[in-house]
Amino acid sequence: MRRNLRFCVTVLIILAATLICSAVAQQTQDAVKPKAIEQTGFEVIGIEARTNNATEATGAGAIPKQWQRLFAEGVLNRIPDRLDQSIVAVYTNYASDANGEYTFVLGAKVKPGTKAPSGMVAISVPAGKYLEFVTAKGPGAEVVPPAWMQIYGYFQTHPAPARAFKTDCEVYSDATDPNAVQAHIFIGVK
Repeated sequence: MRRNLRFCVTVLIILAATLICSAVAQQTQDAVKPKAIEQTGFEVIGIEARTNNATEATGAGAIPKQWQRLFAEGVLNRIPDRLDQSIVAVYTNYASDANGEYTFVLGAKVKPGTKAPSGMVAISVPAGKYLEFVTAKGPGAEVVPPAWMQIYGYFQTHPAPARAFKTDCEVYSDATDPNAVQAHIFIGVK
């Protein structure tokens, strides 16, 4: 009787573990299921830096420094003609692919034709085909980098449509709570 009871408990534990692992795997898979969209073009004004993924992976990259500047220097308050309260991060001017240099611009959407203040740049995010990935909610440093890792993994297993490596962007529509950040990441595709 005890032996049968142990056997049943063991089977139940294995079934529960299997269900939990399956649910986690499904959640992870759902997290990287992008939505294909036709993005309309828009203008962004912000601060820029030139970087690459190898430098960013060291922890001494330009991207965290740009985020610090954005808030410490009140950059958003100096951007004229903002269209909304979102924060936009743009990855553009790729030298080649995910291994090459690119320009990172952090700022906000503005009315077309708005001139950039001193120390900032104005760029256009072109209209076109994008895949939209949505991060989980949480602290930005904890939800955005893992989402990018999932995106890189997605394109390794789904080669079509291929990344264009022209312009990608992240849109943060509500960044008022640093512990509940959610990014919509738009990857330009061919």
